[in-house]
Amino acid sequence: MREPIFHTPIGEPFIELQSIDSTNKYAINLAHKGLVQNGTVFFAHNQYAGKGQRGKLWTTEAGKNLTLSIVLNPYPLKLSDSFKLSYCVAVAVSDFFKNYCGNEIKIKWPNDIYWNDRKAGGILIENVVGSGASDVANWHWAIVGIGININQTVFPDDLINPVSLKQITGKEFDVLQLSKKLCAHLEKYFSQLIVDTSNSIFDQYLDSLYKKNEKVKLKKMNRIFEVTIKGVSKNGQLITQHAMEEVFEFGEVEWLIDKTDVNS
Repeated sequence: MREPIFHTPIGEPFIELQSIDSTNKYAINLAHKGLVQNGTVFFAHNQYAGKGQRGKLWTTEAGKNLTLSIVLNPYPLKLSDSFKLSYCVAVAVSDFFKNYCGNEIKIKWPNDIYWNDRKAGGILIENVVGSGASDVANWHWAIVGIGININQTVFPDDLINPVSLKQITGKEFDVLQLSKKLCAHLEKYFSQLIVDTSNSIFDQYLDSLYKKNEKVKLKKMNRIFEVTIKGVSKNGQLITQHAMEEVFEFGEVEWLIDKTDVNS
């Protein structure tokens, strides 16, 4: 049975990897071997086969972007509370990003980071789950993968709408320094989450929701339809309105977003 732990701050230790296929894959392998501790961050200078949502690749130019994975013991959260961790991380990342490019930053459900209508970052949380008598005991580790476009200005043509911090601000940034600052934001919000009874972080998530109260096009299998984004439920379902209210699980629908000139 998993016991409460002393909470080591996120980013202690902070481990730099020169080149790796996927920081999430690397962290998960170590977690299964019992070779990780809470708060460990694995930062990659070059991640050449990063993992995105729904089995997609996260492509990134070596040395240009923020690519890291955080090992968290999510106690006292339950596995059924996993969306709490998802929205907490999304709020922390968006809050961090706002320091450099203002309040145009939004969170696209469930946890992509958007500037206007362009994707600046993504989050992938993978769980290491064991056997146990309770939901709490089962959730051994959460591996929080974060990718943010920082200094890259040329992107593959098959990406619909990426944007980097350099494109937004016109400035070059120290990626390693930004990564450590991001860890401080994550530590602040995660520490708040595990004692929060007011839902204040969830309220921030809803306030930052991309296209809230606006019409968007969604695709479900061969059905394309227009809905108004109304919000997100506390268990992570997207709440929409058209002729009637309809909710969707993550992975059930695809957003249809117009392609932009990604290298402008």
